[in-house]
Amino acid sequence: MTETFQLTREQARAYDELFVPALFGQWAPKLLDCARVRPGQSVLDVACGTGVVARTARDVAGPGGRVVGVDLNPSMLEVAREARPDLEWVQGDAEDLPFADAEFDVALCQSALFFFADPGRAVTEMARVVVPGGVVALQTYAPLAEQPAYGPFVDLVAGHAGPEARILLGTYWSQGDVDGLLALTSASGLSLLEWRSSLGVAVFPSAAAVAHTEIQATPLAERILPETYALITADTEELLGEYADESGLVRVPIRATLIAARKG
Repeated sequence: MTETFQLTREQARAYDELFVPALFGQWAPKLLDCARVRPGQSVLDVACGTGVVARTARDVAGPGGRVVGVDLNPSMLEVAREARPDLEWVQGDAEDLPFADAEFDVALCQSALFFFADPGRAVTEMARVVVPGGVVALQTYAPLAEQPAYGPFVDLVAGHAGPEARILLGTYWSQGDVDGLLALTSASGLSLLEWRSSLGVAVFPSAAAVAHTEIQATPLAERILPETYALITADTEELLGEYADESGLVRVPIRATLIAARKG
């Protein structure tokens, strides 16, 4: 994982409080369903962040299963341990997983493939640590051009904060091409089980909260001046106002890609 996305403890806590309920929580059960996770299985959550997939996997795998979350960022793992001290949390690199060959039935990776310096290496490592017949499942986001709200939002932020902000925010959408994902899994010796294009909704208490989440829970928080942040917030309220419902909640559409592939 690149150093660009290493978060502080405060940012990791903001990630868990903002991103997880607004966005990541909805994809966790969908990823487990795509991977066909069953009770009693051993499951690895790669680049687990604060652990939403691992926590969801525990509910499915049950007391007879084993669930492990691995992440490079110690701050993310601290927050994960605070939330669920009963699960296994391991610091490690997705491109050099600290586990034995064939140690797990399933390896999952949600919303993280785009962070890796070498995504192909990370998928190969996931394939290595699952048993023959085991499953590797990935969830990422469709390209920015296919995102009706986030595309204009990234343009807005970049207009105020410059090209570095576009590069950073654009990273989240850089691994959503289906053909590219199929090539990664095939090159790792995996056979396609299923891929899905799934339209979800990121729910925020307001349009301003979108800007707050995307900036304060990311490395952009340390790179944007307060006056720039205020301008971004004001323009975001205007841009995303059309997605507000009668209660004031803003429901931003977001398209994800999920893929599951079998080893052997």
